[in-house]
Amino acid sequence: MALQVILREPVDNLGERGDIVKVANGYARNYLLPRKLALSVTDTNRRQVARERVVADVRDAEDKQVAQAFAERLNKVVCVIARRVGDTDTLYGSVTSSDVEESLAAQSITVDRRKIQLDEPLKKLGAHQVSIKVLRDVTATVIVRIVKEGVEVEPLDEVYAPIPDIDDVASQE
Repeated sequence: MALQVILREPVDNLGERGDIVKVANGYARNYLLPRKLALSVTDTNRRQVARERVVADVRDAEDKQVAQAFAERLNKVVCVIARRVGDTDTLYGSVTSSDVEESLAAQSITVDRRKIQLDEPLKKLGAHQVSIKVLRDVTATVIVRIVKEGVEVEPLDEVYAPIPDIDDVASQE
């Protein structure tokens, strides 16, 4: 049996604040209602959610500005992680979101490891782009460089020289 509820907060894969959605009875009783993420559909609750929505929209706009500033700061960060490697430059183990979190913490940047979006652990030397979900719709990208343990690290600019524009190459010929 389905139950209609009004969402008080955005819920992933379900809806945004103020949406009226049909959910399974158990999902509403055991998850949404106890966590105050939803209310049953009544006129009183609709008015309450409308009032809450106005206040929350202002709060969300402020939070988004702060998150975008933090994301811009994160976009400039390069994490260098040293790992032991074998004779053929293969890593012993891998680099996980916890390792990225520790590297960011060493640079005085606090990020929850659950917000670091790695599909699978990093298992190759070199530079990798890793996404960090700062807010619901704000994402930053951090460059994670995995280097050999005990080897001096080259600056990133020398490793990745800018690629010349195709028109510049054609004009030189």
